Amino acid sequence: MSEQTAGVRPLTLAWVSRHLEAGEQIVRTEALHGGITADMRRLTIGTRDGSTRDLVLRSVVDPIHAGGAEEGLNREAGALALLSETGVPAPELVAVDATAAHCEHPSLLMTHLAGRTVLENEGLETRVPLLARQLVAIHALRPAQRPPEYVALTTAGTVVTPKGADTAAWAAAIDVIRRPAPPYEGRFLHRDFQPGNVLFAVPPPGPAGPRITGVVDWAATCWGPADLDVAHCSANLALLHGPAWGLRFAEAYEEAGGVLAAAASERLYWQVRDGLACSEEVRSVSRPWREAGRTELTTRAVEERLDAYVTLLMDALG
Repeated sequence: MSEQTAGVRPLTLAWVSRHLEAGEQIVRTEALHGGITADMRRLTIGTRDGSTRDLVLRSVVDPIHAGGAEEGLNREAGALALLSETGVPAPELVAVDATAAHCEHPSLLMTHLAGRTVLENEGLETRVPLLARQLVAIHALRPAQRPPEYVALTTAGTVVTPKGADTAAWAAAIDVIRRPAPPYEGRFLHRDFQPGNVLFAVPPPGPAGPRITGVVDWAATCWGPADLDVAHCSANLALLHGPAWGLRFAEAYEEAGGVLAAAASERLYWQVRDGLACSEEVRSVSRPWREAGRTELTTRAVEERLDAYVTLLMDALG
């Protein structure tokens, strides 16, 4: 293994090489930050004409996540194949080894998209409508074969109420998700649509403004209510930028032509469900944000924002 390809195991390197064009070779690898359940690496490929192109390798190396690797990688591979025939900007599938039949770990190889994630507060008022329009476009897809129905794992018993939280608001919120899920019209869901999975081309200040260049991480695609995807992005925006942005995203989604549940009680169910789900993942969610430069988003700071967001939801919609 050369110094340039350090970090990628030998069997995986050989597997990737078999899926390159004739005369191509891996000349450099670089770890990508932001992944929670998988090791992400950017592979620079030297081509026959002396230029380069980039691929992305997703490998599930953590034994904690290995159990769901086969389903997740196959689901992502299927989603990428579907998306290649749409206008949604997503990576192209190159190869998948979901059972680690050829690689040291379950792996997926895809094309690399230009752009970067943008998590800072500056320019948020411009990006939120772009995020909303992109999510409306995803929900408009009607695949010939539906992905599996969504699964919501959080229950009243798994919620982790933050220290010092408004206990009355949290008790009321937990009561909300004890109810049966409201009826809904199914949509194609990304299921982890949030700023960390959206790439932007951010030009210098000027009339053009930012634009979305890609949406990544399609391993959890499923069929379910549009409200669920909106609630997930809302919660992430609330934790990244402040509670009011959670409510603002739902407004932006409707302004972009998206349709949410008609009844306030039904909207509350989905918004609260995802907010409470965040309570179980504050530490794992906030770590990539700090690695990306938002060092002020300590676990405690994010818990405080989550408390404020849940309280705001109960006041605004409850």
